[in-house]
Amino acid sequence: MNQIQFIRDNHRPSHAEALALAGHHDTAQLVATAGRVRDLVHGNLVSYSRKVFIPLTHLCRDVCHYCTFAHPPRKGEAAYLSPEQVLEIARAGERAGCNEALFTLGDKPELRYSAARDELARIGYASTLEYLEAMAALVLRETSLLPHLNPGLMDAQDFARLRKVSASMGIMLESTSKRLLEKGMAHHGSPDKDPQLRLECIAQAGIANVPFTSGILIGIGETRAERIEALLALRDLHDAHGHIQEIIIQNFRAKPGTRMSGAPEPDLEDLLWTIAVARIVFGPEMSIQAPPNLSPGVLAQLVNAGINDWGGVSPVTPDFVNPEAPWPHLGHLAAETANAGKLLLQRLTIYPAYARAPERWLDPALHTRVLQARDSEGFARDEDWSPGTQTTPPAADLARTQGKGHSDASKTIRHLIDKARNGTGLCEAEIVTLFHARGDDFAAVCVAANDLRADVSGDVVRYVVNRNINYTNVCYFKCQFCAFSKGKMSENLRGRPYDLGLDEIMRRTSEAWSRGATEVCMQGGIHPEYTGQTYIDICHAVKQAAPEMHIHAFSPLEVWQGAQTLGLTLEEFLRRLVDAGLGSLPGTAAEILDDEVRAIICPDKINTQQWLQVMETAHGLGVRTTSTIMYGHVDGPQNWARHLLRLRELQARTGGFTEFVPLPFVHMEAPIYLKGRARKGPTFREAILMHAVARLALHPHITNIQASWVKMGPDGVSACLQAGANDVGGTLMNETITRAAGAAHGQEMPPHEMEALIKQAGRTPRQRSTIYGEVARARTLTSFQAAPLAEPVNTPAAKYERAIILTKLVT
Repeated sequence: MNQIQFIRDNHRPSHAEALALAGHHDTAQLVATAGRVRDLVHGNLVSYSRKVFIPLTHLCRDVCHYCTFAHPPRKGEAAYLSPEQVLEIARAGERAGCNEALFTLGDKPELRYSAARDELARIGYASTLEYLEAMAALVLRETSLLPHLNPGLMDAQDFARLRKVSASMGIMLESTSKRLLEKGMAHHGSPDKDPQLRLECIAQAGIANVPFTSGILIGIGETRAERIEALLALRDLHDAHGHIQEIIIQNFRAKPGTRMSGAPEPDLEDLLWTIAVARIVFGPEMSIQAPPNLSPGVLAQLVNAGINDWGGVSPVTPDFVNPEAPWPHLGHLAAETANAGKLLLQRLTIYPAYARAPERWLDPALHTRVLQARDSEGFARDEDWSPGTQTTPPAADLARTQGKGHSDASKTIRHLIDKARNGTGLCEAEIVTLFHARGDDFAAVCVAANDLRADVSGDVVRYVVNRNINYTNVCYFKCQFCAFSKGKMSENLRGRPYDLGLDEIMRRTSEAWSRGATEVCMQGGIHPEYTGQTYIDICHAVKQAAPEMHIHAFSPLEVWQGAQTLGLTLEEFLRRLVDAGLGSLPGTAAEILDDEVRAIICPDKINTQQWLQVMETAHGLGVRTTSTIMYGHVDGPQNWARHLLRLRELQARTGGFTEFVPLPFVHMEAPIYLKGRARKGPTFREAILMHAVARLALHPHITNIQASWVKMGPDGVSACLQAGANDVGGTLMNETITRAAGAAHGQEMPPHEMEALIKQAGRTPRQRSTIYGEVARARTLTSFQAAPLAEPVNTPAAKYERAIILTKLVT
C-alpha cells in the first residue's frame, strides 16, 4: 500500500505510519497531500504576527555551534538591555503597527558569567527570568504590545510567574536526538539542549495552560527519522495538554564565525519534505510555520508544502538570531502569499483558538488586552474603524465591496453562494463559513448578495420618514451593552433619568406629522412603574395627536412585561395594543438569539424562545414586525448563524417579518466594554458581511435588508448597499440610544440627505411606509419642506437617580 494512502481518509498517522515516511522520497506527492490536509481547516489563509524583537540579553550559558545570537560578555557592553532601551524598542514597534513584543534571550547566563550575576545584582534582580518578568510587565503597562517570551528552560514556578505578563511563550525542541550532544556535534557543551529537559519544559507549559510555540531545527546533523521522532514527541505533548499553538520548521543557516560555518545547509527539497511531513504528522488543525526570511525566493513553494503561518515578521527590528537574513517587506510577503493562492492575515502572538478561550489560556490580567485587540475569530483587529465612529473604513475591504464577480473565490464559497441563490437553506456550518470569508471570498460574498438584491428588489432603495420617541431611559434591567438606560438598577451612565409625559409624546408626534413623518418609532427602558396600561395609553396619545400616524412601537421585552403586569396572555395584550392604534412591532431586544450569549450580555432579559414567542404571536394576529441582530461584542460567527437560522425558521412559518436590521455594537460608552469584557464592535468586514450573509442566508424568506446610517455612517451604508442591503431605515429626527453609546453620526438624516446618499451609491431612492407600502405624494413633499425641530423636553425622573425601587419587578 502507498505509504501515505491513509491520509486520503483524513486519518492522522500512527507513530509507526509516521516513522515510515522517513523512507518516502516522493516529495512532490507529500507536498500535494500536505497542502490538501492544510486546506481542510486553514483554507486560503496564511497568518503572521507583526512583531518587534527585544533581545534582552545576548549572554547564554550554552554554546550551540551554529549560533551567532549568543556571545560572551564584551568589554564596555551591558549584559542586559535597560528598561529605557526595552521601551524604546517596544514603542518603535507600536508606532509601526506591531502587536507582539518578542523577548529573546540566552538561557540563564548568570549560571556561567559573573558579568551577568553582577549586573543583575546591581539592578536589583535575582535572576534573568526575574528581570524578564519585570520587563514584560513594563511593556504590558506602557504599550499596547503583547509579550511573547523565549527565555529557554523553565520550570513550573517560572511558568506561573511569567504567565502573568505574557500572552504566549516558546522554546524550540530542535531535536530529540541525544547524538547532537556528543563531542563534535551541534549541541555539545549546551546542557540546556538536552532533549529530555526541553520536553519536560514543554510539558510544564502545558500543565500551566500556556499557549506555546515549539518546533525543530533541520540540517544540524539529525536524520529524517529523528526529525519525525521529534515531531511525534511534540504531538504527544500537544495531545496531552492542547497547548502547542504552532510548530516551526526552521532550516539551518551556516554562519561565519561559528564551528558549523562550513556545514551544508538543507536544500529546498529537504525543507519542503520536512514541512510536508510535519503537516501530515500533525494533521489539518495545527499551525505549521516556516520563517520567510530564511528562504527568500521560494515562499510560494513553502506555502504549497503545507504551512499556514509565517511567524513573527518585524518592520522595525532585524532577526537577531539570523541577522544575515532580513525580513521580507510585508507587501512582498503578501504578494508571495497571494502567488500561492492564499491571503496574508495578521494575527496576535496568541493564536485565534487560544485567544477565543481566555479563561483557560490567559491570566485574567490579559483578558481585556487580548479581547480588545482581536476580531470575532481571534485574529488581530488591524483597523481603527468601529461602528458609530467617524473613522474612515479600511480601504482594502471597502474596495472589495465594489467587486465585479466571484470567479476568484474559493470552490467552497462559490458552492455556498450558488446554494443560497437557489433558495436552498444553508445550514449553521455553511453560514459560519460565509462569515469567515476574507479577501477574494469576502468580495465574492458581497457581489453575490448584491446580485441577489438586484434580482429580488431591483435598484430601488427605500427609507421611511419617521421620528424616534424614546419615552423613558429609566430601566430596571441591567443589559451590559446598553448606555441608554438610567436609574438605580441600571448601569447609570451618561445623562440624567427622564420619563416623558403624554403631553410631550403628543407634541413630538404632532411635530413629526407636520414634518412629513408617516411613523413614530417608540421604545424605552423598562420603567419599574410602567404597566401594560402605560403602553396602551401611549398609543391612544399618539392617535389623538395624529390619527393617521403609524405606530411602530414596543420591543418584545416591553410586550412581555406589559402582558405580565396586566395578567394577560401575549395575544390578549397585543390585541389591546392594536385596538389602541399599534401598527407594528420593532424587532429589537433580540440582541443575539442564542442564550449562551444572552447569559453574558442580558441575563435578566427575556430569553431566545420568549422573544420568538412574542413575534410569532404578533404575526398570528396580522401584526408585522421587523427583525434585528445586535452583534460584535462577545459573540461570534456561530452565534450569528444560529440567530439567522431562528429568524428564517420563524419567517418560513409566519411571513411576518418586514425586514432584517443588523445593528452593530457601539462600544464607546457601553458598560460591558468599559468593564473590559467586550470587543470594539464588529470590524468593518464583519459588519458588511452581516448584511451580505443575511441577504444570502435569509433568501427567499426575508427580502429587505436594512443598513443603519446611525451606526455604519455614510461610507458604511454605501458599502452595505453594494453588499445586499436595499433599505436605509428611518430619518429618525431624534436618536438617543445609539448616541448614548457614543456614536457620532447625528440625530437626523433628512430626506434630501438620505436621497443624496442613495443616489451616490447609484440607486433610486423612494420613501416607503413602515410595512413597505407606498407613501402619498403630499406626505413626501411635506417631508422635504420640514421646519427645524423644536428643542425636545425630557421630563426629569429625579427619584430614579437615588431612590430605592420598591415596586415588584417583572423579569
